[in-house]
Amino acid sequence: MSTQASLPFGLSPARYGLDTGFCLAVAILIAWGLVMVASASVAVSERMAGASTLYYFNRQLMFMAMGLGAATLAFAVPMKSWESTGPLLLMLALLLLVLVLVPGIGVIRNGARRWIPIGPFLLQVSEPARLAVIVYLAGYIVRRQVPLRTTTKGLFAPFIPLAIVGVLLIGERDFGATAILMGVALLMLFIGGARLRDMAVIGASVGAVLVLLVLIAPYRVKRVIGFLNPELDPRGDNFQLVQSLIAVARGEWSGVGLGNSLQKLLYLPEMHTDFIFAILAEEFGLLGVLVLIGLFATVVWRGFAIGRVAEAMNCRFSAYLCYGLSGWFGLQSLINMAVNMGALPTKGLTLPFMSYGGSSLITVCVMAALILRVDYENRYLKAGHPGIGGRTGVPDALARRAGVGGGTASRSEAGSKWFAFFRRRGGRS
Repeated sequence: MSTQASLPFGLSPARYGLDTGFCLAVAILIAWGLVMVASASVAVSERMAGASTLYYFNRQLMFMAMGLGAATLAFAVPMKSWESTGPLLLMLALLLLVLVLVPGIGVIRNGARRWIPIGPFLLQVSEPARLAVIVYLAGYIVRRQVPLRTTTKGLFAPFIPLAIVGVLLIGERDFGATAILMGVALLMLFIGGARLRDMAVIGASVGAVLVLLVLIAPYRVKRVIGFLNPELDPRGDNFQLVQSLIAVARGEWSGVGLGNSLQKLLYLPEMHTDFIFAILAEEFGLLGVLVLIGLFATVVWRGFAIGRVAEAMNCRFSAYLCYGLSGWFGLQSLINMAVNMGALPTKGLTLPFMSYGGSSLITVCVMAALILRVDYENRYLKAGHPGIGGRTGVPDALARRAGVGGGTASRSEAGSKWFAFFRRRGGRS
């Protein structure tokens, strides 16, 4: 028996490395997130938890350990196994989303029923549920590639389970998770080859439904009005937004210094969760914000680059999964920062890797591990070891496009590949 065959999950004994930029950006975000949770939660730890000033930091450290453990397990599973279990993961996601709405099982906080208690841990079911839906959708794009590219039905079919998931998320009063899921789904289907005229119809329909959901909910209408006129009720409905804007403004160019935020002293609600970006902007200023944006941009860029290599090697499930997960990282971080700066209406969304919360941190760690698993399998194939992930070889033309056997492509060549890719994609009809 070969050494390779004796290893579990198809892992190779050889080391081919992982994407340095992606790994470094994720590691910095996780470490910086721990620092920010420790800084932002000092006052709320003392007053609300009645414990040490490091109460939330210690819990976030525990969540980080759980996230890294879950990420290790996720990384060990080949992409072919993730692809084959997509429908099962979708059913589990639906089950979780139904269970959280059952009285006595789901926990209500701030008027929203989003959590299931598991011992001392509260599971926010929308996080793993959305991940499961994205895994399923990547598999659907591969299985139904021809109908997706040639028929209207091929595009509308996946929106049946997406609509069910969306209805359940809205039942939990999780509008933000619903919007991000639909946005990522549209991105994946667009890259997967759906016809532009069909995309226009389904995109307009999804947008109209989201607008309608805002209009029929009075509390969402208040948020939109407050977003447009934050000065109307600064001590009432707009209190959180105004305090967040004060925190961002106090940061100026270089910030007031780590640990010196005033808004974290119970002026800004949810300062260690959904509005941790405002505290970061106050303590690190515009320079810190630009560094943070650069880190998230690196995660998204390298995620798409890894997916592009997988697509060039004809590993389409891996490619579409990378596109979806990278889009999730980019869209959620962008919306969170925009909300904190008053560029979008207030919505309860965490900042990936940074905000306090076990469900969010564990989920994004698993997402990062899946992207790295794709990168690992790409490098494994490039090293001349076919068979992993269900593949038996790499076509010559695709191998040349992916850089197999030809060394690392230059930056200009990589840019040309992206330009040609989107030019071809935009010409489909």
